[in-house]
Amino acid sequence: MSPSPVHALYDGKRGSAADALRLLRDGDTIIVPSGAGEPPTLLHALSERRRDFRDIKVAQILALRKYGYFDCDTVGHVRHVALFFGGGSRAAGQAGWADFIPAYFSELPSLIERGQVAADVVFSMASPMDEHGYFALSLGTDYTMAAVQKARAVVLEVNPNVPFAHGQCHVHIDQVSALVESAEPVIEVALPAIGPVQQAIGNYVAEMIGDGATLQIGYGGIPDAVVMQLTSKHDLGIHTEMIGDGILTLVEAGAVSNRKKTHLPGKMVATFALGSQRLYRFMHQNPMLEMHPVNYTNDPYLAARNDNLVAINASLQVDLLGQCGSESLAHVPYSGTGGQVDFVRAANRSRGGKAFIVLPSTARDGTISRIVTALAPGTHVTTGKNDVNYVVTEYGVAQLRGKSAAQRAAALIAIAHPDFRAELRQASRKITLC
Repeated sequence: MSPSPVHALYDGKRGSAADALRLLRDGDTIIVPSGAGEPPTLLHALSERRRDFRDIKVAQILALRKYGYFDCDTVGHVRHVALFFGGGSRAAGQAGWADFIPAYFSELPSLIERGQVAADVVFSMASPMDEHGYFALSLGTDYTMAAVQKARAVVLEVNPNVPFAHGQCHVHIDQVSALVESAEPVIEVALPAIGPVQQAIGNYVAEMIGDGATLQIGYGGIPDAVVMQLTSKHDLGIHTEMIGDGILTLVEAGAVSNRKKTHLPGKMVATFALGSQRLYRFMHQNPMLEMHPVNYTNDPYLAARNDNLVAINASLQVDLLGQCGSESLAHVPYSGTGGQVDFVRAANRSRGGKAFIVLPSTARDGTISRIVTALAPGTHVTTGKNDVNYVVTEYGVAQLRGKSAAQRAAALIAIAHPDFRAELRQASRKITLC
């Protein structure tokens, strides 16, 4: 019996990673999905052959693995372009030999569509092909779907451990230039450790989240500390950028029904996944979950169609006007803008919405206050003073919107660590905030 047309196409495009690299041209930009969507077989092969190319760029949010092309001696051959620094790319960014493109996560697809971010080739993980010839880019739908439409060549690393999810995350075999097969387990990222400080912050936030709220949960110990205290809630909904094991815990506890959502009721919505094998199995063919491009999930107008939208995101530093430095330590890059501003604005637009910025009151074993008079020179301001609503530390909650500069300063000083309050109060008087 002859193979179906789509399987014949599949067989004709299947090959080795070395075959796929022949599609590259010097000067190309390769778009790679977020986190677990990065294709390790293809990127290891690129690393091994990097000296064969000139001026290849690999553009990605949240690189997880430190591939061989993260090499300061070969950046003229292949170099990383960070849309957000992760564990794999942070050192390169801080040393100055990885590029950085600042952008709101929600706007990356439009930057690609308009040619402001190049997308010559796509390298992505994908699920096995279904009977109709479709693959799911479920682990990193994000900006990758826009790149698929724009790219000269689309190369998929097909892996049976990648879930076939519902939503706008599907690519047809006709759109694919080459296929490489692999079977290694998808990379896992465990839940962060939660200590007493994170627990205290989580308590404050959880108390302000009612039954029926729709949640966006950022990545990190504090957002996950909030999640762990919501297992007794009822009829929660999910409209987020990242789905992880924290959200899975809420689903398994029966806290998530999505029934009260006012936008896509009954459906959880996300744009990338990062967690355990258990999470990836949960995603497979699950009608409760849809994976969509980030210009859908993170669009503040669309997300705000959910009443009672709650956004929970972490920051590194907040000044007395409420400006958040969430992505750098002074001028030294640490992460990126990501979706924080997208969801803060969405929650502010949402009827009954609440946007929380969460952070410990101190850093470096209590020697540095994270509530500061002014952000350090060079700090990348992530969420501006006009957008920030609730700021939460282990000492309480400061609500800022509608408050004067003096009222904001007083509220933030009240949730700073007690060891720094007098110093902050004195400094605030000198800059006439209070």
